[in-house]
Amino acid sequence: MADVSRRLFMRHLRGAPTSWVRHHVGGKVRHEGIGQSFWYRPLTAVLSEVPVDDRELPLLFHARTSDFADVTVQATVTYRISAPATAAERLDFSVDPKGGQWRAQPLDQVATLLAELAQQPALDLLARLPLTEALTAGIAPVREAVSAALGSDPRLTDTGVSVVSARVVAIRPEPDLERALQTPTREAVQQEADRATYARRARAVEQERAIAENELQSKIELARREQQLVEQHGANTQRQAELDAAAALVAAQAEAERGRVAAAAEAEADRVRTQARADGVRAVGLAEGEAEAARLAAYRDLPPAVLQALALRELAGQLPEIGQLTITPDVVTDLLNRLNR
Repeated sequence: MADVSRRLFMRHLRGAPTSWVRHHVGGKVRHEGIGQSFWYRPLTAVLSEVPVDDRELPLLFHARTSDFADVTVQATVTYRISAPATAAERLDFSVDPKGGQWRAQPLDQVATLLAELAQQPALDLLARLPLTEALTAGIAPVREAVSAALGSDPRLTDTGVSVVSARVVAIRPEPDLERALQTPTREAVQQEADRATYARRARAVEQERAIAENELQSKIELARREQQLVEQHGANTQRQAELDAAAALVAAQAEAERGRVAAAAEAEADRVRTQARADGVRAVGLAEGEAEAARLAAYRDLPPAVLQALALRELAGQLPEIGQLTITPDVVTDLLNRLNR
């Protein structure tokens, strides 16, 4: 909207670069154009302001397909007022000279006109299409029909309105019908998801089986190696026992040999000692015999009295110790008798 300021009994209007303004005084045009700025008297001035920028008009209307299904069409129309002078003559774009506000709602009239003009070709086209075709391929034909209708309508040209573009955003059925139509797709997606889940589970099971087989092979290999270890340990133990037995046998044989050698040496020593003892005894016997023979040879030439005296001395040396000796006449007589013999 234009900016209106007050100075005493005068008003100053400052337009915008996107607004077309016309100033009438007494039925004559004093100011007209875009971006106007002027002073005026509110009691005599007649002002009109027409926006010339592009505007978006969202549309939402219901239609029925050939199979009697209700659908909702969502579209957007972009338009501009290309002939503001014509629009100011056909629609009420008058502005309050004191405050600068529109006295009516001219843009609502333009929106109503565009909505009615856009709905009619869309309704006619959708009434000839079944629901499935309208939902899958109906957006482009509806857009073309709406654009063609708005571009060639003489009422818009007479009003000074030009349509820049028309877009159909969506064509949607009722929520219950839309859910019903989405069910096959949803089920197909769910089935695909289930197949992916089952395939993932199958791969997981296969991987688990492979892991279990690897673990089993590892256990078998470990058991085989443990068996080899036990067998090797048994063989080592047997070999150690054989070596110990052989060593014990060698030790026993060596001990027996040492015993045999020791026994032979001991026997030889005993024989030598016996022989030496026998030789000693023989030598002693011979020496004693020779001594006895010498003594007898010495005694052979002695008189009997000397021999008796020696015999008494020898006998006295062999008798035990006598504390008291009693000699009777009989003993002396007998002894003398023996000596005289």
